[in-house]
Amino acid sequence: MRPRILIDGFNLALEQGTGVSTYARNLSYRLHGLGAGVEVLYGRTVSTKLGPLMREIAFFDDPLQVQKEDSALRRLRRMLLSGLNERISEIPVTGKVVIDGFASRLPYFDRIWNAEDIFARAHNRFKLVRRLVPVQAPDPRPAVMHWTYPLPIRMAGVRNIYTMHDLVPLRLPYTTLDHKRRYHRLSQMLVGGADHIVTVSEASRRDIINLLGADPERVTNTYQSVELPPSLANKPEDLARDEVAGSFGLDWKGYFLFFGAIEPKKNVGRLIEAYLASGSDRPLVIVGKQAWKSEGELNLLFEDHIKYLSEQDGRILTRRKVVMLDYAPFRLLVSLIRGARGVLFPSLYEGFGLPALEAMSLGTPVLTSNTSSLPEVVGDAAVKVDPYDLRAMIEGIRALDADDELCGHLSWAGRQRATLFSPAAYERRLAALYARLGVPLGDAAPAPAPEPRHEPDLAEG
Repeated sequence: MRPRILIDGFNLALEQGTGVSTYARNLSYRLHGLGAGVEVLYGRTVSTKLGPLMREIAFFDDPLQVQKEDSALRRLRRMLLSGLNERISEIPVTGKVVIDGFASRLPYFDRIWNAEDIFARAHNRFKLVRRLVPVQAPDPRPAVMHWTYPLPIRMAGVRNIYTMHDLVPLRLPYTTLDHKRRYHRLSQMLVGGADHIVTVSEASRRDIINLLGADPERVTNTYQSVELPPSLANKPEDLARDEVAGSFGLDWKGYFLFFGAIEPKKNVGRLIEAYLASGSDRPLVIVGKQAWKSEGELNLLFEDHIKYLSEQDGRILTRRKVVMLDYAPFRLLVSLIRGARGVLFPSLYEGFGLPALEAMSLGTPVLTSNTSSLPEVVGDAAVKVDPYDLRAMIEGIRALDADDELCGHLSWAGRQRATLFSPAAYERRLAALYARLGVPLGDAAPAPAPEPRHEPDLAEG
């Protein structure tokens, strides 16, 4: 009988994708590839009292519409009962509800479960009582509950493992909105009570051990995999070129690209300053939602996103164009990445840095940072600069702008480097992790199964 693995759908349920949602989606497919039964636990506003058809309808309904239909009395009751006998119910996926539009966001799943508003209510309860919310396991119980994010929840009676992608709120506190004491308290609680901690780079593993005092034997780095649909990654270049020109008015290999959230951690402000100072005639295209403090990152730009560096007697002397896109459909984003002269990703800190690796896998040269996890991910297949050194960033952009031989080498080397993070390589690392927990997957030999750990009673951190 194949082992059943339950993962959470916390980030998978978000309307806009995140790096963690990509991680969770890839994890679901790799676990399936290793022969596991994959089940996903969501926290949508779906009452356990509804019949099967209405549970399916409510699960796939627009969240805003569901909120309108949710009574204030039911919301108050859920809040007051948080943490008490939390039950999950199965969401039947029968085909009666048309879900084709969700296909790109859904993970692989054999079954879908839901605990009503569990993620929001668990965070609210943790603020008040500093305890993890216990959730009842489905019957029969899964072999492992793999939380893809540090959530204040545990599943009773099963082995609970948590993926901690990074400790950015503790390492760079000024770049996030997290409540730092609460984040530190939860992180310590998970490190002390989880059956295992998973992370995605050696840099993050060192942080978890050094900052939180985790037992090195119970922290495993599995890295991540880079997985782009072959239909997009291998699309004929003529078609991708036409998409870039027709949708965005851009020349193939005639622009630089940044994609990701616009927030302090991503270092977009310095990137724009370095680009403007580089003298490149190729426009800089920025694709991403404006997150917190984005106005500070964009303060070198006018509202029309064209910065005139100098003007005299009504005559423009120098102009550098920056193109801003809040969003690009994934199929067009892949073509944008392929068509860029280079992807610029000088982030201050990353747990893994998937955008850099995705660009490399598509053969696009990358400029990135020499800090945190990024050097171990990109190796020697990218231009690496100090993300705080404006002059180094300017020279890196100029090198990509002018040196065709360098770009050709990075295009080749990037593709080679990306193979180290292939789905097959990721599956081998996952199989080794689960074997340590006594759950054999693929060809991994089983190990003695440790007993599930329980939530420790920690004082305020």
